[in-house]
Amino acid sequence: MNKYVKPLLENISEATVACLVTMVQGNVFAIGVGHLMIASQTGLTAGTAATIAVLLAKPHKRGFIALILGAITSVADYLVHPGMFGSVFTEAIVTGVGAALLSYGVSRLIEAVRQRKGINRTPTPP
Repeated sequence: MNKYVKPLLENISEATVACLVTMVQGNVFAIGVGHLMIASQTGLTAGTAATIAVLLAKPHKRGFIALILGAITSVADYLVHPGMFGSVFTEAIVTGVGAALLSYGVSRLIEAVRQRKGINRTPTPP
């Protein structure tokens, strides 16, 4: 897959999932079409902006990339829809933290699977 498309799809999906789970406050049985539409808007906006930011900044550390996605997801979530709990910023901040943790966790998991399968890739600095 194209080296630009894969990170874009990863970032969009991580931001979308974080927004969706936060919006329903963890109750995945409460997810409806309206939630999916809002989460998709947030995910598309945040994922695209984060991918562009990462491509321009060229960071190599997973944690920094996760922080970029988290920060941009917080802003996108705040702009796309009003908070559903806490102050107007609370949901956006929780969504951003969730996206950052999800991004970091997924990247670590992918790296572990690659190492276990013996797939070589260019090493990234710690």
